[in-house]
Amino acid sequence: MPIGSLGRSKSGRHRPADEPQETLPDEELTSYLAALAPDSDNETTASGFGNAQVYQLRLQLMANEQLKELAAERQTSPQALATEWVMQRLEWEERQRGN
Repeated sequence: MPIGSLGRSKSGRHRPADEPQETLPDEELTSYLAALAPDSDNETTASGFGNAQVYQLRLQLMANEQLKELAAERQTSPQALATEWVMQRLEWEERQRGN
């Protein structure tokens, strides 16, 4: 049903209030809402991490601009670059603990 026809009959007038309306479930909407709904599991990502925690990173304006520029040079996103750096640092920290 086109959006412009919602609530109107083909003659362009509104339907009478007593006219039954279809109440079929909208499977696409249901699926979309289910995907948005939080579940009890940790958040997962499509990038292959089974269980992932989401952190919000606040940067000063200059640092944010620098991150964006570096990411663009490397043809990646600022989020991916920051994640890569954090993972590299965690590996480095772990190696330092072993010494």
